[in-house]
Amino acid sequence: MTMRVRVLVVTMLAVLAAPAFSQAMLPLADRKASEGEGPYPSLVIRGATIITGNGGPPYGPADIVIKDGRIAEIRGAGTPGLPMKPGRPPAGATREIDASGMFVMPGFVDMHGHQGDAQKMPDPSYAYRLWLAHGVTTIRGNPLYGGNAALALDDKRRAAAGTISAPRIFVYQTLGSGWTGGRVQTPEKAREWVRWAAKAGIDGIKFFNRGDETPAIVRAAIDEAKKVGLGTVAHLSQPNIAEFNGRDAGDAGLNTITHFYGHFESMLKDRRVQDTPADYNFNNEQQRFGGIAEIWNQIHEPGGPEWKAYLAAQKANKVVFDPTFNIYSASRDLMRAKNADWHERYTPPILRGFFLSNRDNHGSYFFDWTTKDEVNWRKFYERYMRLVNDYKNMGGRVTAGSDPGFIWQSWGFGYILELELLQEAGFAPLEVLQAATINGATTLMEPKGMEPDFGLVRVGMRADLVVTKENPLANLKTLYGTGTERLNDATNTQERIGGIRWTIRDGIVFDAPALLESVARDVAAAKAAVAAAPAAP
Repeated sequence: MTMRVRVLVVTMLAVLAAPAFSQAMLPLADRKASEGEGPYPSLVIRGATIITGNGGPPYGPADIVIKDGRIAEIRGAGTPGLPMKPGRPPAGATREIDASGMFVMPGFVDMHGHQGDAQKMPDPSYAYRLWLAHGVTTIRGNPLYGGNAALALDDKRRAAAGTISAPRIFVYQTLGSGWTGGRVQTPEKAREWVRWAAKAGIDGIKFFNRGDETPAIVRAAIDEAKKVGLGTVAHLSQPNIAEFNGRDAGDAGLNTITHFYGHFESMLKDRRVQDTPADYNFNNEQQRFGGIAEIWNQIHEPGGPEWKAYLAAQKANKVVFDPTFNIYSASRDLMRAKNADWHERYTPPILRGFFLSNRDNHGSYFFDWTTKDEVNWRKFYERYMRLVNDYKNMGGRVTAGSDPGFIWQSWGFGYILELELLQEAGFAPLEVLQAATINGATTLMEPKGMEPDFGLVRVGMRADLVVTKENPLANLKTLYGTGTERLNDATNTQERIGGIRWTIRDGIVFDAPALLESVARDVAAAKAAVAAAPAAP
């Protein structure tokens, strides 16, 4: 049994025996040769069909020439429908990948990422391997390790150096975390923390709109962030929503609203706050997450003047919507989420235990989930999806984020589900990939006053690429690590097809199936060890 699996098993048994058990994260080992190769002085991807990521149509076949981690050339490789000419220049590349008949698109950007923790996944490589295996080459830690900014910054540094198998990391931290300056309880203190964060290498701020985060403090932090080049993103939760909703946040200069919080609260009909039962308690998570969906019929009608005015104001303020449809999708169909194809091979016992409904673990809120709850969530999704699609159609920017590790959503798999749900919301597949690539890259670099150098398949950009055998524009399901089923007419039986073949980040080539298999081995070993262990007293 490897050290990594041994730690997973020991942690799982301890959690079963004592819910209050606490343990540090497993150290993140340096990248193994088997997990990623390169970067190479020269790498050529031959004969691919290219999906640029800017919303334009595919083209090809083409050869992509990569030198020292950047796209140096894109050369035509022939005419569709005719054989490609052999021996095409350039010759003598350090490595070549035959991508004939395959599709190449930019690496995906997950705009809402978290790592695991000792209670659900103490091995950080688990998340990073699953992200890479699903084509995610950049993540925004939102925050990555809770208040542990030092650990997040260390992973950011090591990922940039290519010494760990991980996506590129942008570190966003909650206001006041990571420093020794004490709690942030005044606007002046907020500005002080923002200046400290910028000097520490933190990329942005994640607000939660509760606790010490009064509107005055948040406004001061946003203002200071703009001065020092930090991004801002907010989960506009209920405790302060009557004072600071989505419209207020946009007017204050917030960069991104993640999740749905704050949008509908800005468009309430006949009231200023959501109508909730008298016994509602925000700290009761079933009431918190069950009750939020009931706002769907308390707002002005979709498409009406109030609806359009809200979206127009957010566009004028250049607010980015990061909808994270996937993370709450279990609320509208719990059975589907619990029995998703990937849990059997890729969800270890410790993570499955965290997902099971209980009053301790955040997001495990299905204490007594009813048909009525799911119906409310489906109606809520209809309007929320329309809001996001309308915003995209009027020129507002929408990104893709997954918020993994909660509510039956796993790393990587949940991100591909997010892409599917964007399509359900009304996005064309090319628009989905635009949200997943250049929109995220632009949003991350904009606060720094810089144009992104990743997020497109274009000469001069970083070589962040996803290579697939199947056309994702025909079926986004083919991007899942578990692929999808298709009938083989020759045998009249279903077979598994799809999955990403290679993920390339800064020219480092990751074998996606090999990464998935390494996760599956760890999960199988952890299951076997837990099954063989004596029952907890």
